[in-house]
Amino acid sequence: MSAVDPAHRRDVAVDPAHRRDVAVDPDRRDDGAADHRDVAPARATHRGVVVGPVALAWRPRVFWTTAAALVATAVLVVLGVAVGSTWIAPDTVVRSLLGAGSGPEAFIVQTLRLPRVLTGALVGLTLGVAGALTQTVTRNPLGTPDIIGVTSGASVGAVAAIVLGGGSYSVSAAVLGAGIPVAATIGALVAAALVYGLGWRGGVQAHRLVLVGIGVGATLDALTSYLLVRAKITAAAAASQWLVGSLSSTSWSSVWPLLLVAAVAVPLALATSAALAVGQLGDEVATGVGLAVHRHRTLVVGLAVVLTAAAVAAAGPVGFVAFVVPQIGLRLAGTNRPPLLLAGSLGAALVLAADLLGRAVFPWQVPVGIVTTVIGAPYLIWLLVRHRREMSR
Repeated sequence: MSAVDPAHRRDVAVDPAHRRDVAVDPDRRDDGAADHRDVAPARATHRGVVVGPVALAWRPRVFWTTAAALVATAVLVVLGVAVGSTWIAPDTVVRSLLGAGSGPEAFIVQTLRLPRVLTGALVGLTLGVAGALTQTVTRNPLGTPDIIGVTSGASVGAVAAIVLGGGSYSVSAAVLGAGIPVAATIGALVAAALVYGLGWRGGVQAHRLVLVGIGVGATLDALTSYLLVRAKITAAAAASQWLVGSLSSTSWSSVWPLLLVAAVAVPLALATSAALAVGQLGDEVATGVGLAVHRHRTLVVGLAVVLTAAAVAAAGPVGFVAFVVPQIGLRLAGTNRPPLLLAGSLGAALVLAADLLGRAVFPWQVPVGIVTTVIGAPYLIWLLVRHRREMSR
């Protein structure tokens, strides 16, 4: 799915990774208006990969870094299943994952540990892709779901559901019950609608989206704190534990909804890659080559909201994943925007590594959200300091 006008799509050849590769033939500008037929790649040496509506330039560096991230994710999946109160050899884990295991070890792998590991991988995948989408569409490294209020909205919805339930059910029942995912999704959608509505001035500009999102997020965080203060002790304790971001209460019932959302939303996000590349040229140029900018921006933000809400509903607000991994992918790939699949792969690897550290390094289990925050907060400070130094030059 792409927000590029179908009538223009076949005539526009934009290199997604390098905006300077786009050249306009000056001899064809008859009336000064932007003509989509005049846009052509300056270099024809870049081969493209087209799968249905998805059109991507062939970038060896992006391909190999993504392949490496996927391999690292696979290794972390095996290690995540192997590590626990009872160590299981990796070869046994692989046999059990392939359905060749038997006995108590196969039960531990397939029933007890695999749902947690798969949930962690899917949470990282969805948050990584969501962060890459919002950072690209806002053209701002701070434009992530947890910065612009989407995660805060999902948290308000989930906490409200837990608090209104009176804390009469356990944390696992609260997180995995049908009410919490729905409440988190509604909260995220309401937050996104508020940000979009308050930021609309004949259209939504990228910088206004970030600024309004920060304000809406702060307001929603205050509402979450108010709900916790007014709640009963049992409900407040359950909600506080959920707000940390943890994979300890996951089961197969939390894997399937998240897998369904990822299977639908991630391919749709990848299908917007060509439009995202065009959007990097600026609103005026993108409109001139046939991109419906506001419709495209709404679509991208909507996909990011759905992905974020699914991740928050499954594991709570796992902080800084959507912020950190797109920037890491941007630097590893050497492109002018975070590659979506690379960001998702790095997000899965980060969440799995954080969960593994929280279970294996410390004598007690540290929730994955705390580990990712410890990793991401210093990176945010470094990015802000670096930006300030660049602005002062």
